[in-house]
Amino acid sequence: MINFQIHIPTRILFGVRALEELASTPHLPRGNSAMIVIGQSGAMIEQGYLARVQGCLAENRVKSLIFDKIRPNPETDEVDEAAALAREMGVDFVLGLGGGSTMDSAKAIALTAANGGRCWDYAPRGSGRGLTPAAGALPVVEVPTTAGTGSEADPWAVITKSGGPEKIGFGFDSTFPHLSVVDPELTVSSPPKLTALTGMDAFFHAVETFLSTKRQPLSDMLALEAVNLITRHLPAAVSDGQDMEARTALSWAATAGGLCLSLGRPLSQHSIEHAMSAHFPDIPHGAGLVMLSRAYFAWLGNKRPERFDDLAAAMGLDKAHDLPESDKPRAFLDRLADLVEASNLAGLRMSDYGIRPEHIPAMAETAFTTMGHLFETTPAAMTEKDVVEILEAAYA
Repeated sequence: MINFQIHIPTRILFGVRALEELASTPHLPRGNSAMIVIGQSGAMIEQGYLARVQGCLAENRVKSLIFDKIRPNPETDEVDEAAALAREMGVDFVLGLGGGSTMDSAKAIALTAANGGRCWDYAPRGSGRGLTPAAGALPVVEVPTTAGTGSEADPWAVITKSGGPEKIGFGFDSTFPHLSVVDPELTVSSPPKLTALTGMDAFFHAVETFLSTKRQPLSDMLALEAVNLITRHLPAAVSDGQDMEARTALSWAATAGGLCLSLGRPLSQHSIEHAMSAHFPDIPHGAGLVMLSRAYFAWLGNKRPERFDDLAAAMGLDKAHDLPESDKPRAFLDRLADLVEASNLAGLRMSDYGIRPEHIPAMAETAFTTMGHLFETTPAAMTEKDVVEILEAAYA
């Protein structure tokens, strides 16, 4: 017996040159003033993407205000600053332009601007106050320039509390994007390593929701599609960033992964990674997931081997369903190792980001205190001791 709900109110404009539709689409939120949220690196300016978005909005009679202080693994301080500015200037909607950090920040800014207080007031766990917003968020428009996070298709914003090792994902119906414009051409500027890391982020969104106890038929279909597309096309995009067939496939896979996160829930792999990158903010989310993945899925496959053969088959393994039950996780792990190697990520090491064995117990504890709800959607009971052992295996 399965029970599920489907609620995805986001309109998605997808395709090469879809950005041009921003100039004429009748589906922008109402109003004539937008805050455009970009990262502090300046990449959106250097690539000309900011100017293009501003030009499209202007053609649609929308003036824009720029907030350019978002860092990778965004923190509450910059979200609160942007929200205060949005309230002061009376913007009508918020547009996130860039990767997952800016798109997630746009949602948190829109929520905080509309409701007041601080961003962390709405975080439901850790030291967050768990407040239910009295008003809906300002409308959000998302324009991704990477293919990974899937934030264009889900309501979630992952934010780190400034000054402390708490990184929590939260969202509400009102933080679903009103409109998302997914143009694979905008991902061509992503360098090879970023392409690989964001692609693996999307891969694990799909894998985790497929194995989750909160899965459903539609998320299963999307997850297997994303796993297949990423396995086939990520190495090609890493090798040749101009390969538009690969870029388009990866953009759709990332969006499909975001839809999976709207329809279901991921596993505790995300809880553990959020703890890692909360303690060590220089760790890109995709890198943390890759470094954890072999140890994590080896542990899970030993406990619950079912459905790993479906993943291996989606990754191209013939007769995966004929394998003995105990061999199914190994088949998936072997294909995963091949994908990581082909994407030039096999050299990632936790120690390169400053992690030492003595840090592991604190990260394990944080995983439970900040994102503990994802242990409930993991199909095998996991203790803090198990998480320590997984982190130790990943470190080794």
